[in-house]
Amino acid sequence: MRYFFHIGYKGTEYKGWQRQNNVTSIQQVLEDNLSKLLKEKVVCIGCGRTDAGVHASQYFFHVNTDKIWNNNHLFAVNKILPPSISVYDVFEVDPKIHAQTSAKERTYDYFIHTKKIPFLNNISSYYDIHPNAGLMSKAASVLLKYSDFRAFCKSPDSHNHTRCDIFSIQFFSNEDQTKFRLQITANRFLRAMIRILVHELIEVGIGKKSIVEFEDMIRNKTAPKFLNLAFPQGLYLSQIAYPFHKSLANSDYCPMTKIDQWILIEPN
Repeated sequence: MRYFFHIGYKGTEYKGWQRQNNVTSIQQVLEDNLSKLLKEKVVCIGCGRTDAGVHASQYFFHVNTDKIWNNNHLFAVNKILPPSISVYDVFEVDPKIHAQTSAKERTYDYFIHTKKIPFLNNISSYYDIHPNAGLMSKAASVLLKYSDFRAFCKSPDSHNHTRCDIFSIQFFSNEDQTKFRLQITANRFLRAMIRILVHELIEVGIGKKSIVEFEDMIRNKTAPKFLNLAFPQGLYLSQIAYPFHKSLANSDYCPMTKIDQWILIEPN
């Protein structure tokens, strides 16, 4: 039988989703604890990877097992998992359905705060800036014109191709424009794509780069000479869409969506 696990995690203390030698990852913690619970070796196949320090307010993985999963298991696994990882739901699926390849859309949210607030330290990225939100929104909207984002990939040659279909991209702020939120939905994302994009948008917002220069990067598929990534703690994998499953909106799980009333910033 194949089961889908719907989970969320705070990635602060982990080196990303993928199991690696000599570091603690989300996958490793889940596999170790589920193996103890089910008394068999469990392999968790995730819907994608997240970097060290990055969060997922909605994430799915699947496991294959002959054991019948029940609500007692759900209670037990949440009891033994650390507070930073939660299993929301588990449901059986057709064995042909795959957590990664069956996903049709992925949504990421990136959060920035510009006033130092200790309570946001690990769940939003602090930048001591006063950006032009309209310019950032206009730069973000440029992405909808393109499909190849080689310029926003940390290791483009490790991918079969660098094309992504971006379905929507929106830029928000709170009322006094001290907090900002980028939300982007696509069929796939490249390695470190969102963090590179956010760094470049900040450069536009504070006047270090023009929108023309920003667009030239994408059009010419040329990354900056020195590739910089935005801080990881502001990034959330926030929604995964499958054709067979209606999941709740990412706002039901992501704490940052509830901190402020978010106002959509129209491009200047």
